Amino acid sequence: MNMLQSQLEAKLSGLPVAVAIALPSGEWIANPHDAQLRLHCRSAKSLAALASGDIGIVGSYIVEGDVEIDGSMRDAMAAAVALMPTDPVAARSTWWSRLLARSRSAALHTLTKDSEQIQFHYDVSDEFYALWLDPRRVYSCAYYAQPDFNVAQAQEAKLDLICRKLRLQAGERFLDVGAGWGGLLLWAAEHYGIQGTGITLSKNQHAYVQQLIAQKGLQDRVQMLLMDYRQLKTVEPFDKIASVGMFEHVGRAHMHEYFATLKSLIKPGGLLMNHGITAGGTDNEQLGAGMGEFIEKYIFPGGELLHVSVVQHEMANAGWEMVDTDNLRPHYAKTLWAWSDALEVQLETALRVLSQKSNPEQAAKTLRAYRLYLAGCATGFERCWTALHQMLATVPDGSMTTGSIRGAQSHYPFTRDYMYR
Repeated sequence: MNMLQSQLEAKLSGLPVAVAIALPSGEWIANPHDAQLRLHCRSAKSLAALASGDIGIVGSYIVEGDVEIDGSMRDAMAAAVALMPTDPVAARSTWWSRLLARSRSAALHTLTKDSEQIQFHYDVSDEFYALWLDPRRVYSCAYYAQPDFNVAQAQEAKLDLICRKLRLQAGERFLDVGAGWGGLLLWAAEHYGIQGTGITLSKNQHAYVQQLIAQKGLQDRVQMLLMDYRQLKTVEPFDKIASVGMFEHVGRAHMHEYFATLKSLIKPGGLLMNHGITAGGTDNEQLGAGMGEFIEKYIFPGGELLHVSVVQHEMANAGWEMVDTDNLRPHYAKTLWAWSDALEVQLETALRVLSQKSNPEQAAKTLRAYRLYLAGCATGFERCWTALHQMLATVPDGSMTTGSIRGAQSHYPFTRDYMYR
Protein backbone atom coordinates (compact mmCIF):
# COMPACT_ATOMS: atom_id res chain seq x y z
CA MET A 1 0.00 0.00 0.00
CA ASN A 2 2.87 2.41 0.81
CA MET A 3 4.28 1.98 -2.70
CA LEU A 4 0.85 2.61 -4.24
CA GLN A 5 0.42 5.71 -2.10
CA SER A 6 3.79 7.03 -3.25
CA GLN A 7 2.92 6.40 -6.91
CA LEU A 8 -0.44 8.12 -6.53
CA GLU A 9 1.03 11.09 -4.68
CA ALA A 10 3.47 11.59 -7.55
CA LYS A 11 0.67 11.32 -10.13
CA LEU A 12 -1.61 13.78 -8.32
CA SER A 13 1.02 16.48 -8.38
CA GLY A 14 0.93 16.61 -12.19
CA LEU A 15 -2.82 16.60 -12.77
CA PRO A 16 -4.61 19.60 -14.34
CA VAL A 17 -7.26 19.55 -11.58
CA ALA A 18 -6.80 19.22 -7.85
CA VAL A 19 -7.61 15.62 -6.86
CA ALA A 20 -7.77 13.97 -3.45
CA ILE A 21 -8.03 10.22 -2.95
CA ALA A 22 -9.60 8.54 0.07
CA LEU A 23 -7.87 5.25 0.91
CA PRO A 24 -9.75 2.17 2.18
CA SER A 25 -8.42 3.03 5.65
CA GLY A 26 -10.12 6.43 5.55
CA GLU A 27 -6.86 8.33 5.17
CA TRP A 28 -6.53 10.87 2.36
CA ILE A 29 -3.89 11.43 -0.27
CA ALA A 30 -3.99 15.22 -0.62
CA ASN A 31 -6.31 17.58 1.23
CA PRO A 32 -9.95 16.87 0.30
CA HIS A 33 -10.97 20.42 1.23
CA ASP A 34 -8.67 21.86 -1.45
CA ALA A 35 -9.67 19.36 -4.14
CA GLN A 36 -11.95 19.91 -7.12
CA LEU A 37 -12.36 16.15 -7.46
CA ARG A 38 -12.46 13.55 -4.68
CA LEU A 39 -12.20 9.81 -5.31
CA HIS A 40 -13.20 7.38 -2.57
CA CYS A 41 -11.38 4.10 -3.20
CA ARG A 42 -12.57 1.08 -1.26
CA SER A 43 -9.91 -1.45 -2.28
CA ALA A 44 -6.23 -1.79 -3.09
CA LYS A 45 -7.10 -3.04 -6.60
CA SER A 46 -8.85 0.23 -7.45
CA LEU A 47 -5.82 2.19 -6.22
CA ALA A 48 -3.57 0.01 -8.39
CA ALA A 49 -5.73 0.70 -11.46
CA LEU A 50 -5.52 4.44 -10.80
CA ALA A 51 -1.76 4.29 -10.38
CA SER A 52 -1.30 2.38 -13.66
CA GLY A 53 -3.68 4.60 -15.63
CA ASP A 54 -6.03 1.75 -16.59
CA ILE A 55 -8.94 4.15 -16.96
CA GLY A 56 -11.38 1.57 -18.31
CA ILE A 57 -10.78 -0.64 -15.28
CA VAL A 58 -11.20 2.35 -12.97
CA GLY A 59 -14.49 3.03 -14.77
CA SER A 60 -15.61 -0.53 -14.06
CA TYR A 61 -14.79 -0.07 -10.38
CA ILE A 62 -16.84 3.14 -10.36
CA VAL A 63 -19.83 1.38 -11.93
CA GLU A 64 -19.58 -1.51 -9.47
CA GLY A 65 -19.33 0.86 -6.52
CA ASP A 66 -15.70 0.20 -5.57
CA VAL A 67 -14.77 3.82 -6.38
CA GLU A 68 -17.00 6.82 -5.76
CA ILE A 69 -16.66 10.15 -7.58
CA ASP A 70 -17.32 13.42 -5.76
CA GLY A 71 -17.00 16.25 -8.26
CA SER A 72 -17.92 17.21 -11.81
CA MET A 73 -17.63 14.84 -14.75
CA ARG A 74 -15.59 17.42 -16.63
CA ASP A 75 -12.98 17.46 -13.87
CA ALA A 76 -13.10 13.65 -13.72
CA MET A 77 -12.37 13.42 -17.46
CA ALA A 78 -9.53 15.96 -17.27
CA ALA A 79 -7.93 13.84 -14.53
CA ALA A 80 -8.53 10.60 -16.44
CA VAL A 81 -6.77 11.91 -19.56
CA ALA A 82 -3.75 12.99 -17.53
CA LEU A 83 -3.53 9.64 -15.74
CA MET A 84 -3.33 7.58 -18.95
CA PRO A 85 0.25 6.53 -19.67
CA THR A 86 -0.15 6.31 -23.47
CA ASP A 87 -2.32 7.58 -26.31
CA PRO A 88 -5.36 5.25 -26.40
CA VAL A 89 -5.31 5.12 -30.21
CA ALA A 90 -1.58 4.41 -30.50
CA ALA A 91 -1.87 0.62 -30.24
CA ARG A 92 -0.93 -1.34 -33.37
CA SER A 93 -2.71 -4.50 -34.42
CA THR A 94 -1.03 -7.71 -35.53
CA TRP A 95 -2.18 -10.31 -38.04
CA TRP A 96 -3.19 -12.51 -35.09
CA SER A 97 -5.16 -9.78 -33.29
CA ARG A 98 -6.89 -8.89 -36.57
CA LEU A 99 -7.84 -12.53 -37.14
CA LEU A 100 -9.21 -12.83 -33.62
CA ALA A 101 -11.12 -9.56 -33.94
CA ARG A 102 -12.70 -10.65 -37.22
CA SER A 103 -13.67 -14.06 -35.84
CA ARG A 104 -15.18 -12.42 -32.80
CA SER A 105 -17.01 -9.90 -34.98
CA ALA A 106 -18.57 -12.67 -37.07
CA ALA A 107 -19.76 -14.48 -33.94
CA LEU A 108 -21.17 -11.35 -32.28
CA HIS A 109 -23.35 -10.23 -35.17
CA THR A 110 -25.86 -12.94 -35.85
CA LEU A 111 -29.51 -11.94 -36.21
CA THR A 112 -30.24 -13.09 -32.65
CA LYS A 113 -27.20 -11.49 -31.02
CA ASP A 114 -27.62 -8.17 -32.83
CA SER A 115 -31.21 -7.99 -31.63
CA GLU A 116 -30.17 -8.75 -28.04
CA GLN A 117 -27.31 -6.23 -28.14
CA ILE A 118 -29.45 -3.42 -29.52
CA GLN A 119 -32.15 -4.02 -26.93
CA PHE A 120 -29.50 -4.12 -24.16
CA HIS A 121 -28.64 -0.52 -24.96
CA TYR A 122 -31.70 1.15 -26.46
CA ASP A 123 -34.37 -0.50 -24.33
CA VAL A 124 -32.87 0.56 -20.98
CA SER A 125 -35.74 3.02 -20.49
CA ASP A 126 -37.34 5.48 -22.90
CA GLU A 127 -38.03 7.81 -19.98
CA PHE A 128 -34.35 7.77 -19.01
CA TYR A 129 -33.22 8.81 -22.50
CA ALA A 130 -35.92 11.49 -22.60
CA LEU A 131 -34.33 13.16 -19.55
CA TRP A 132 -31.18 14.18 -21.42
CA LEU A 133 -31.93 13.97 -25.15
CA ASP A 134 -33.71 16.73 -27.08
CA PRO A 135 -37.53 16.60 -27.41
CA ARG A 136 -37.25 14.59 -30.67
CA ARG A 137 -34.95 12.08 -28.92
CA VAL A 138 -32.34 12.30 -31.65
CA TYR A 139 -29.57 10.05 -30.33
CA SER A 140 -26.73 10.92 -32.69
CA CYS A 141 -24.33 13.78 -33.42
CA ALA A 142 -26.01 17.17 -33.67
CA TYR A 143 -24.91 19.91 -36.08
CA TYR A 144 -24.10 23.28 -34.50
CA ALA A 145 -24.64 25.42 -37.60
CA GLN A 146 -24.68 28.39 -35.22
CA PRO A 147 -22.33 28.26 -32.20
CA ASP A 148 -25.05 29.45 -29.81
CA PHE A 149 -27.55 26.72 -30.77
CA ASN A 150 -28.93 24.60 -27.95
CA VAL A 151 -28.92 20.85 -28.53
CA ALA A 152 -32.54 20.80 -29.78
CA GLN A 153 -31.78 23.44 -32.41
CA ALA A 154 -28.56 21.67 -33.38
CA GLN A 155 -30.40 18.36 -33.80
CA GLU A 156 -32.98 19.94 -36.09
CA ALA A 157 -30.11 21.47 -38.07
CA LYS A 158 -28.56 18.01 -38.38
CA LEU A 159 -31.82 16.42 -39.53
CA ASP A 160 -32.26 19.08 -42.17
CA LEU A 161 -28.63 18.88 -43.28
CA ILE A 162 -29.03 15.15 -43.94
CA CYS A 163 -32.23 15.74 -45.90
CA ARG A 164 -30.54 18.44 -47.99
CA LYS A 165 -27.47 16.32 -48.64
CA LEU A 166 -29.77 13.52 -49.82
CA ARG A 167 -31.70 16.01 -52.00
CA LEU A 168 -34.97 14.56 -50.73
CA GLN A 169 -37.99 15.32 -52.90
CA ALA A 170 -41.73 14.94 -52.27
CA GLY A 171 -42.97 11.47 -53.08
CA GLU A 172 -39.55 9.80 -53.02
CA ARG A 173 -39.22 6.44 -51.30
CA PHE A 174 -36.90 6.96 -48.32
CA LEU A 175 -35.43 4.28 -46.05
CA ASP A 176 -34.02 5.08 -42.58
CA VAL A 177 -31.91 2.15 -41.36
CA GLY A 178 -31.73 2.15 -37.58
CA ALA A 179 -34.37 4.86 -37.29
CA GLY A 180 -34.16 5.28 -33.51
CA TRP A 181 -37.03 7.26 -32.03
CA GLY A 182 -38.04 8.46 -35.49
CA GLY A 183 -36.49 11.93 -35.56
CA LEU A 184 -35.10 11.82 -39.11
CA LEU A 185 -37.90 9.68 -40.53
CA LEU A 186 -40.61 12.03 -39.33
CA TRP A 187 -38.65 15.19 -40.18
CA ALA A 188 -38.23 13.96 -43.74
CA ALA A 189 -41.94 13.13 -43.99
CA GLU A 190 -43.17 16.41 -42.52
CA HIS A 191 -40.68 18.78 -44.17
CA TYR A 192 -39.84 17.01 -47.45
CA GLY A 193 -42.98 14.99 -48.20
CA ILE A 194 -41.26 11.62 -48.66
CA GLN A 195 -42.78 8.14 -48.45
CA GLY A 196 -40.79 6.75 -45.54
CA THR A 197 -39.82 3.40 -44.06
CA GLY A 198 -37.83 3.07 -40.86
CA ILE A 199 -36.40 -0.09 -39.33
CA THR A 200 -35.12 -0.79 -35.82
CA LEU A 201 -34.31 -3.73 -33.56
CA SER A 202 -35.44 -1.87 -30.44
CA LYS A 203 -38.91 -2.84 -29.27
CA ASN A 204 -39.23 0.37 -27.28
CA GLN A 205 -38.31 2.56 -30.23
CA HIS A 206 -40.63 0.67 -32.57
CA ALA A 207 -43.62 1.12 -30.24
CA TYR A 208 -42.81 4.79 -29.64
CA VAL A 209 -42.52 5.68 -33.34
CA GLN A 210 -45.69 3.77 -34.17
CA GLN A 211 -47.52 6.02 -31.69
CA LEU A 212 -45.96 9.17 -33.19
CA ILE A 213 -46.95 8.15 -36.72
CA ALA A 214 -50.56 7.70 -35.57
CA GLN A 215 -50.57 10.97 -33.62
CA LYS A 216 -49.29 12.89 -36.64
CA GLY A 217 -51.67 11.18 -39.05
CA LEU A 218 -48.85 9.90 -41.24
CA GLN A 219 -49.99 6.27 -41.53
CA ASP A 220 -50.44 6.61 -45.30
CA ARG A 221 -46.87 7.86 -45.83
CA VAL A 222 -44.67 6.44 -43.06
CA GLN A 223 -44.11 2.98 -41.60
CA MET A 224 -41.81 1.72 -38.86
CA LEU A 225 -40.72 -1.93 -38.97
CA LEU A 226 -39.18 -4.07 -36.21
CA MET A 227 -36.54 -5.99 -38.12
CA ASP A 228 -32.89 -6.46 -38.98
CA TYR A 229 -31.55 -4.82 -42.13
CA ARG A 230 -30.77 -8.31 -43.46
CA GLN A 231 -34.46 -9.20 -43.31
CA LEU A 232 -35.80 -6.21 -45.25
CA LYS A 233 -37.21 -7.04 -48.66
CA THR A 234 -38.83 -4.61 -51.07
CA VAL A 235 -40.51 -4.96 -54.46
CA GLU A 236 -39.76 -1.35 -55.41
CA PRO A 237 -36.28 -0.05 -54.51
CA PHE A 238 -35.79 3.15 -52.50
CA ASP A 239 -34.75 6.48 -53.99
CA LYS A 240 -32.69 7.52 -50.96
CA ILE A 241 -31.34 5.74 -47.86
CA ALA A 242 -30.02 7.09 -44.56
CA SER A 243 -28.07 5.09 -42.01
CA VAL A 244 -27.48 7.24 -38.93
CA GLY A 245 -25.60 5.85 -35.94
CA MET A 246 -26.19 2.36 -37.28
CA PHE A 247 -23.12 0.89 -38.93
CA GLU A 248 -21.18 1.00 -35.63
CA HIS A 249 -23.35 -1.98 -34.63
CA VAL A 250 -22.79 -3.98 -37.82
CA GLY A 251 -19.33 -5.37 -37.11
CA ARG A 252 -16.21 -5.45 -39.28
CA ALA A 253 -16.90 -9.00 -40.46
CA HIS A 254 -20.33 -8.00 -41.81
CA MET A 255 -19.47 -4.60 -43.28
CA HIS A 256 -19.37 -5.78 -46.90
CA GLU A 257 -22.70 -7.57 -46.44
CA TYR A 258 -24.19 -4.43 -44.94
CA PHE A 259 -23.25 -2.12 -47.79
CA ALA A 260 -24.10 -4.75 -50.38
CA THR A 261 -27.54 -5.12 -48.81
CA LEU A 262 -28.12 -1.36 -48.92
CA LYS A 263 -27.04 -1.35 -52.55
CA SER A 264 -29.65 -4.02 -53.33
CA LEU A 265 -32.34 -1.80 -51.78
CA ILE A 266 -31.65 1.43 -53.71
CA LYS A 267 -32.40 2.58 -57.25
CA PRO A 268 -29.37 3.12 -59.50
CA GLY A 269 -28.38 6.76 -59.18
CA GLY A 270 -29.88 7.04 -55.69
CA LEU A 271 -28.05 8.47 -52.69
CA LEU A 272 -26.97 6.91 -49.39
CA MET A 273 -26.09 8.93 -46.30
CA ASN A 274 -23.92 6.82 -43.99
CA HIS A 275 -23.54 8.85 -40.79
CA GLY A 276 -21.66 7.27 -37.92
CA ILE A 277 -18.78 7.11 -35.47
CA THR A 278 -15.39 6.18 -36.86
CA ALA A 279 -12.14 5.26 -35.13
CA GLY A 280 -9.42 7.84 -34.62
CA GLY A 281 -6.68 5.24 -34.98
CA THR A 282 -6.01 3.55 -38.29
CA ASP A 283 -4.70 0.29 -36.88
CA ASN A 284 -6.24 -0.48 -33.50
CA GLU A 285 -9.18 -2.78 -32.82
CA GLN A 286 -10.57 -0.55 -30.05
CA LEU A 287 -9.62 2.26 -27.68
CA GLY A 288 -6.78 1.48 -25.30
CA ALA A 289 -6.43 2.01 -21.54
CA GLY A 290 -9.36 -0.39 -21.08
CA MET A 291 -11.89 2.09 -22.47
CA GLY A 292 -12.97 -0.19 -25.31
CA GLU A 293 -13.65 -3.03 -22.90
CA PHE A 294 -15.65 -0.70 -20.64
CA ILE A 295 -17.97 0.38 -23.46
CA GLU A 296 -18.33 -3.22 -24.65
CA LYS A 297 -19.31 -4.42 -21.16
CA TYR A 298 -21.60 -1.66 -19.94
CA ILE A 299 -22.88 0.32 -22.93
CA PHE A 300 -22.61 -1.10 -26.45
CA PRO A 301 -22.02 -4.86 -26.54
CA GLY A 302 -20.98 -5.79 -30.06
CA GLY A 303 -20.10 -2.22 -31.06
CA GLU A 304 -17.09 -1.89 -33.39
CA LEU A 305 -15.45 1.26 -34.73
CA LEU A 306 -13.55 1.35 -38.01
CA HIS A 307 -11.36 4.11 -39.40
CA VAL A 308 -13.08 6.12 -42.13
CA SER A 309 -10.57 4.79 -44.68
CA VAL A 310 -11.64 1.22 -43.89
CA VAL A 311 -15.33 2.15 -44.14
CA GLN A 312 -14.82 3.77 -47.52
CA HIS A 313 -12.86 0.75 -48.72
CA GLU A 314 -15.77 -1.51 -47.75
CA MET A 315 -18.29 0.80 -49.42
CA ALA A 316 -16.28 0.90 -52.65
CA ASN A 317 -15.94 -2.88 -52.69
CA ALA A 318 -19.72 -3.15 -52.38
CA GLY A 319 -20.23 -0.94 -55.44
CA TRP A 320 -20.78 2.51 -53.91
CA GLU A 321 -19.15 5.67 -55.28
CA MET A 322 -18.14 8.12 -52.56
CA VAL A 323 -19.27 11.64 -53.54
CA ASP A 324 -18.90 13.62 -50.30
CA THR A 325 -17.38 13.02 -46.86
CA ASP A 326 -17.78 15.42 -43.94
CA ASN A 327 -16.12 15.12 -40.52
CA LEU A 328 -18.33 16.50 -37.71
CA ARG A 329 -16.08 15.30 -34.85
CA PRO A 330 -16.16 18.45 -32.63
CA HIS A 331 -19.91 18.70 -33.16
CA TYR A 332 -20.29 15.31 -31.49
CA ALA A 333 -18.09 16.39 -28.57
CA LYS A 334 -20.39 19.37 -28.04
CA THR A 335 -23.47 17.17 -28.39
CA LEU A 336 -22.21 14.67 -25.82
CA TRP A 337 -21.31 17.39 -23.32
CA ALA A 338 -24.82 18.78 -23.72
CA TRP A 339 -26.25 15.32 -22.98
CA SER A 340 -23.86 14.84 -20.06
CA ASP A 341 -24.71 18.22 -18.53
CA ALA A 342 -28.43 17.51 -18.92
CA LEU A 343 -28.08 14.18 -17.12
CA GLU A 344 -25.88 15.57 -14.34
CA VAL A 345 -28.56 18.03 -13.17
CA GLN A 346 -31.18 15.25 -13.00
CA LEU A 347 -29.36 12.42 -11.27
CA GLU A 348 -32.02 11.80 -8.63
CA THR A 349 -34.80 11.74 -11.23
CA ALA A 350 -32.71 9.49 -13.49
CA LEU A 351 -32.15 7.02 -10.66
CA ARG A 352 -35.85 6.95 -9.88
CA VAL A 353 -36.73 6.37 -13.54
CA LEU A 354 -34.19 3.57 -13.92
CA SER A 355 -35.41 1.95 -10.71
CA GLN A 356 -38.81 1.47 -12.34
CA LYS A 357 -37.20 -0.96 -14.81
CA SER A 358 -34.74 -2.79 -12.54
CA ASN A 359 -33.76 -3.20 -8.90
CA PRO A 360 -32.18 -0.19 -7.15
CA GLU A 361 -28.67 -1.65 -7.21
CA GLN A 362 -28.74 -2.28 -10.96
CA ALA A 363 -30.34 1.12 -11.59
CA ALA A 364 -27.49 2.81 -9.72
CA LYS A 365 -24.92 0.86 -11.75
CA THR A 366 -26.61 1.82 -15.03
CA LEU A 367 -26.65 5.48 -14.06
CA ARG A 368 -22.97 5.46 -13.09
CA ALA A 369 -22.10 3.74 -16.38
CA TYR A 370 -23.96 6.32 -18.46
CA ARG A 371 -22.41 9.24 -16.59
CA LEU A 372 -18.96 7.91 -17.47
CA TYR A 373 -19.98 6.95 -21.00
CA LEU A 374 -21.36 10.37 -21.99
CA ALA A 375 -18.52 12.39 -20.49
CA GLY A 376 -15.89 9.91 -21.63
CA CYS A 377 -17.14 9.90 -25.21
CA ALA A 378 -17.28 13.71 -25.23
CA THR A 379 -13.63 13.71 -24.20
CA GLY A 380 -12.77 11.13 -26.86
CA PHE A 381 -14.24 13.24 -29.65
CA GLU A 382 -12.52 16.37 -28.38
CA ARG A 383 -9.16 14.61 -28.40
CA CYS A 384 -9.51 12.89 -31.81
CA TRP A 385 -9.69 9.40 -30.33
CA THR A 386 -12.90 9.00 -32.29
CA ALA A 387 -14.54 10.91 -35.15
CA LEU A 388 -17.96 11.32 -36.75
CA HIS A 389 -18.23 11.10 -40.52
CA GLN A 390 -21.12 11.75 -42.84
CA MET A 391 -20.36 9.76 -45.99
CA LEU A 392 -22.59 10.46 -48.97
CA ALA A 393 -22.43 7.81 -51.67
CA THR A 394 -24.25 6.74 -54.81
CA VAL A 395 -24.56 3.76 -57.14
CA PRO A 396 -23.89 5.14 -60.64
CA ASP A 397 -26.74 4.27 -63.02
CA GLY A 398 -24.62 3.92 -66.16
CA SER A 399 -26.37 6.71 -68.10
CA MET A 400 -24.30 9.64 -69.30
CA THR A 401 -27.38 11.88 -69.32
CA THR A 402 -28.52 11.46 -65.72
CA GLY A 403 -27.91 14.48 -63.50
CA SER A 404 -26.99 18.11 -64.03
CA ILE A 405 -23.54 17.42 -65.49
CA ARG A 406 -22.58 14.83 -68.08
CA GLY A 407 -21.35 11.63 -66.48
CA ALA A 408 -22.88 12.33 -63.05
CA GLN A 409 -24.90 9.10 -63.39
CA SER A 410 -26.77 9.97 -60.18
CA HIS A 411 -28.84 12.53 -58.30
CA TYR A 412 -25.66 14.07 -56.91
CA PRO A 413 -24.87 17.42 -58.61
CA PHE A 414 -21.11 17.26 -57.87
CA THR A 415 -21.26 20.67 -56.22
CA ARG A 416 -21.64 21.38 -52.52
CA ASP A 417 -23.48 24.69 -52.42
CA TYR A 418 -26.94 23.09 -52.30
CA MET A 419 -26.15 21.45 -48.95
CA TYR A 420 -25.62 24.66 -47.02
CA ARG A 421 -28.18 27.06 -48.48
